[in-house]
Amino acid sequence: MNPQFPRRVALGTMAGDAAMSFLELKNVSKSYGSGSTLVQSLVDASLSVERGNLVAVMGPSGSGKSSLLTIAGSLEEPTGGEVLINGKSLASMSYNDKARLRRRTIGYVFQDFNLLAGLTALENVALPLELDDLSPKKARIAAMNALENVGIAERAEHFPDELSGGERQRVAIARAVVGERQLLLADEPSGALDSANGDAVMKMIRAACKQGIAAVMVTHDAHLASSADRVVFLKDGRIVDQTVPPPTTPESLLAPPPIP
Repeated sequence: MNPQFPRRVALGTMAGDAAMSFLELKNVSKSYGSGSTLVQSLVDASLSVERGNLVAVMGPSGSGKSSLLTIAGSLEEPTGGEVLINGKSLASMSYNDKARLRRRTIGYVFQDFNLLAGLTALENVALPLELDDLSPKKARIAAMNALENVGIAERAEHFPDELSGGERQRVAIARAVVGERQLLLADEPSGALDSANGDAVMKMIRAACKQGIAAVMVTHDAHLASSADRVVFLKDGRIVDQTVPPPTTPESLLAPPPIP
């Protein structure tokens, strides 16, 4: 056993009962192009995430991290394999069913925040609820509660360009978990932040998991990844290793994983 990964999980298996997983990717592959231009973004990737757990995904650029995230969130179709959310296969869902799933169940957090400049922080958070036919009054109440939970309620009436980077990411997290969201997908959520704000964002994601949300986070930051329940390593579209990192030694995650 590699001493840098004393709590490795065998490939193809996950901690806990897979039947209890909220998100499952089963032998998922994704390719683009054909013939000499064929690019394999993912190859037989299997991943299982339980409610309340945070899985960090690491790997070099071009390893398939973003493809894994967009496929898990139903934004892209896999070329092969199956994706299940709360036990239901995405392949069996209509276009409208998937859109409804994204509005009600899945929250996204991006590196560049993706807030609407013409809306206040409160309006940005309330918008997904209003689009899902919740009354504006109830949507604003839920949005304010979400902003309070991430410690930024006093900035609710400010526009994104009036907020710092850390504040904007807090708003983005509030938007991602508002209502009854059950799956959080984060793509480099701390990439545009300094270390202090990055740590604060990580604490908020962990707090969301404690409320029962399943979360997947793509990151290059070994320090942040060390706070996850499990770390999955991708290389050339394949999951080559996964481990539960020692919480006191995040530096160990900087070493490349052994290839089976």
